[in-house]
Amino acid sequence: MLGSAKCIAGILLLIPALACQATIVLDGMSATPESIARIADGEELRVTREASERVVKGHDLILEAAVEGQRIYGLTVGVGLNKDLQMVDVNGKLTPEVLQASTRFNAALLHAHAAGVGPDMKVRTARAAMATRLNEMLIGASGVQPAVVEKLVQFLNLGITPAMPADGSMGEADITILSHIGLTMMGEGDVYYRGVEMPAAQAMQMAEIQPIQPWGKDALGILSSNAYATGMAALALVDLKQLSHVATLVYAMSLQGLNGNVSPFLEDTLALHPFPYVVETGAKLRLMLAGSSLWQRDDARALQDPLSFRDAPFLLAELDKSYDGDRKLIELQLNSSDDNPGAAIGVKAKSDLFQAKRAYVSNSAGGAILPSANFEPLPWVLSFQETGTALAQNSLAAAQRIVKLNDPRFTHLSRFLGTDHTLHAFGAMEKPPMMLAAENKELAMPVSLDYLPVAGDIEDIATNAPQAIRNVQKQIDNSFQLFGIELISAAQAVELRQKEGGFTLSPDTAKLFSALRKVVPFRDEDRPFTPEFRAAAVLLKQYPN
Repeated sequence: MLGSAKCIAGILLLIPALACQATIVLDGMSATPESIARIADGEELRVTREASERVVKGHDLILEAAVEGQRIYGLTVGVGLNKDLQMVDVNGKLTPEVLQASTRFNAALLHAHAAGVGPDMKVRTARAAMATRLNEMLIGASGVQPAVVEKLVQFLNLGITPAMPADGSMGEADITILSHIGLTMMGEGDVYYRGVEMPAAQAMQMAEIQPIQPWGKDALGILSSNAYATGMAALALVDLKQLSHVATLVYAMSLQGLNGNVSPFLEDTLALHPFPYVVETGAKLRLMLAGSSLWQRDDARALQDPLSFRDAPFLLAELDKSYDGDRKLIELQLNSSDDNPGAAIGVKAKSDLFQAKRAYVSNSAGGAILPSANFEPLPWVLSFQETGTALAQNSLAAAQRIVKLNDPRFTHLSRFLGTDHTLHAFGAMEKPPMMLAAENKELAMPVSLDYLPVAGDIEDIATNAPQAIRNVQKQIDNSFQLFGIELISAAQAVELRQKEGGFTLSPDTAKLFSALRKVVPFRDEDRPFTPEFRAAAVLLKQYPN
């Protein structure tokens, strides 16, 4: 199969090392956020024979359409406002002169679109973008020559990562970013290889692989895709799944620290107002808290807790709902074509009307080269922006819960969760969670509306997809820190309550409590919080799901 490297984590010095695992199989149909993340983290991949055959068919189809005289965007005519300019005159034949003109056009297209700004993205992010674009190409709709797919596989399996700027895309295909992949395939530009940034030509020579000459629709197939934003979205979803799990556990710990009321998520309570995800969250909380003293009589327990505690099942449910919605859309994006134009293999015209059938080829096998707007990522950009709102809501609530745990009016514990040996205890630690919550609120503001027309006024809408996904990823990263702080506060409250006697944690939260105490001890003296905040965030990122 394509690519021969085994486990490559050892040579990808800029990526966390992984143990050798089974090879990831890409077929254009079944990629998941997890498989993209595993490739991004350095795991080997291979391409199925059926997928490789589709790539050949798509390439043959687009050349056949060009020979038949079709005007094909990005192949025979220019792109953007230059779509009215003839670039390659096939004229019924693929002569050496035609091939030379096509090669020149492709190189120029890649050169002219390598227009990113800012620092290079992380190697892991670049690999996610490459894996995403590779899987999309395996559908066959991009029309690229098989050598492009082979080069992507080689780059990923050998650990050659194009140095790509992180900024410069408005989100209607990440053309200014992904063009750098094409440059490095030609042996131009820079790459990261064996932990060092170096010229692409040098890395390819060291790896004993050859550059390619893009032609036909190769350049457009490489750069005209939302693979950068999609790859980031896949990585964000892996993190979001983990965050959603630990957020519910941390809340369960906080409720026990508060000695709160379980009534808001009783089965009969939620049946009165049965939003499906809220009902599911209530069931999870009842299981997580089984065996806790919260279920026992306590005449000091409040009848109604502050809303940040009482309404938490509704807020936490939105994380699960957002995750499920985002995942469905990103899996569709990963396993379909966002190419313009797209090569539809084996299809027949559905109408005899001229405009309906003009893009179809005349051979008996069928097929069409269809101009499209499939590069439009708005459905999943809007979904992720909704996720950003859910993350912000949960962040604000978590910050409020931290403040409430410090307040004896709500906990009936000591002020700022202190002991006889502390002077300040948790008093000053309310500021970092408030800062994190405020930043997550700011990051939740939609960026998909912030654009101006470009490209000769043709490209007059945009989504800023990369920035939208970056915002959500930052919110997720902030939330691990924020929930880590809440966990430390909740554990302190629980231990103070246990010292008073007679309070029992549920088994599920007792495991989390025990894991925390291995890295963050009970606070019986004033000491720096910073290393403990960091340790708690790492614990939550790695806690078994």
